[in-house]
Amino acid sequence: MKILLIEDDIRINGLVVEILKQEGLTCVPVFDGLEAKRLLESGEQYDLIISDILLPEINGLELIKFIRQTNPHVPILMLSALGDTDDKVKGLDLGADDYMVKPFEIRELTARVRALLKRRAAMSYEEPVTLSFADVLMDLKTKTVTRAGQSINLTPKEFNLLQFFLQNPERVLSRNEIAEQVWNTHFDTGTNFIDVYINYLRRKIDKGFDKKLIHTKSGMGFMLKGSD
Repeated sequence: MKILLIEDDIRINGLVVEILKQEGLTCVPVFDGLEAKRLLESGEQYDLIISDILLPEINGLELIKFIRQTNPHVPILMLSALGDTDDKVKGLDLGADDYMVKPFEIRELTARVRALLKRRAAMSYEEPVTLSFADVLMDLKTKTVTRAGQSINLTPKEFNLLQFFLQNPERVLSRNEIAEQVWNTHFDTGTNFIDVYINYLRRKIDKGFDKKLIHTKSGMGFMLKGSD
């Protein structure tokens, strides 16, 4: 497994390289966004990309946009001192798979890296081409979603969240389960990012349709079902 690490703080860069080395992983360290972009443009392939947001030359958010245009599947873990909900949502909306706030615990970093690499390995298995429920249709190859024939435009993280619902219809999904399966992290009760994304998804999937599909189960979580 080869990991690209983009971090301009020399101390943190060296620390993460050493942590990953102890995990038996190969880590390629770079210190600015432009250098990272040049590596990626050269055709270098990585199993995981770890990136700061506040980077010299090209910031991490612009870098995520570039990566997702050329490689929609490589897992991306953001490391940043920017820790409020809006910052996290912005990074995840652009295509990051997970987001960690500095300072971070070493054990948590390695756990998230292992989870993302495990997901990467699982992608080699054949998946169904489409998922559907009621009048919602998701095409996993073209990354498109329609409801009643109408095209629904979703961000990458909204797409992953809806995919998880479609894979588990008529079942209550807790916030913890959603966080672990969609974000590869444990739900932080001090933030409301799960609820924020559920509301985003509701506006796009349910707004304007008589039948609501995404339901809240008070004290338990959320469910995709065809009737109240």
